Amino acid sequence: MTLEIVSGGLLSTIQDLGRNGFRRFGINPNGAMDKKALRLINLLLGNDEDEAAIEMHFPAAVIRFCRDAVFALGGADFRAELDGKPVQNWKAMQAASGQKLEFKEKCFGFRVYFAIHGGFKIEKSFGSGSTNLQAKFGGFRGRSLKSGDVLELNNSQKVPVFAKSISFSIIPEYKSKPVVRITAGNEFDLLTGKSEEIFFKEVFTITPDSNRMGFRLAGRTLHLLHKFELVSSAVNFGTIQLLPDGQLIILMADHQTTGGYPRVASVIANDLPLLGQLGAGQNVRFRLISQKEAETINAEFESDLKVFKTGCDLYRDI
Repeated sequence: MTLEIVSGGLLSTIQDLGRNGFRRFGINPNGAMDKKALRLINLLLGNDEDEAAIEMHFPAAVIRFCRDAVFALGGADFRAELDGKPVQNWKAMQAASGQKLEFKEKCFGFRVYFAIHGGFKIEKSFGSGSTNLQAKFGGFRGRSLKSGDVLELNNSQKVPVFAKSISFSIIPEYKSKPVVRITAGNEFDLLTGKSEEIFFKEVFTITPDSNRMGFRLAGRTLHLLHKFELVSSAVNFGTIQLLPDGQLIILMADHQTTGGYPRVASVIANDLPLLGQLGAGQNVRFRLISQKEAETINAEFESDLKVFKTGCDLYRDI
């Protein structure tokens, strides 16, 4: 009842939707960088949408199935093959014991997600199976996967309908140069008029010193109306802060719990997956929308997801 990691790949970690409710203790949430991808493939497989999956970068892990299993991939396209045969994203696929899943080429995106029907048997920390690399807990022994690791699988009491796929209407519209929608942050009004103009017209580039904690951006320098000292305040996945050098940073899945830099904006939840599929050297632009618009966009997606989830409830008990 196991999977063998033949090759660990580049930063392959166990992630779910993150651990919530512990930030007051200084414990950051972690979780998938592309939460939509994780939710969708879990629902496709009949799992809880918060079931832990493997988040992989390219070159990705090589995985050997030690039993018959049903799995799905979502997010980035790394041209997956199962014993040499192409595997498509967003579809439930059946693997036989002994077969090997490999990823041959980085076609699009930076993070692919591998979920398996029934999920992994892992010990949760603070209510989550996500890996916290800094504190070294959660996931698989609090670290990234290595060659020779063996992951135990849960026994499932349901058999999924195999011939299922995800409608393109709810798959994130990934782009290599996305325009990401944002809402104004608490300190947005402290930007000078010229800086506001730059914010929405400039193309910003993700720098090499970016990671799961935050994406540092390079662009024209932004300025505040006056010097401002902020008491450390709550931040979130998608908070955009202005650094002392006038450059921006977008906080990502492994972000700290509080921050002392001005919070000029927040990426809307619906567009976080677009950022989650970007990496160093890629560009992003911003478009300001209202809080009400952001809530409407999120509500529409959740409504569509509910319809999809209802359609995925075609399972029979063993």
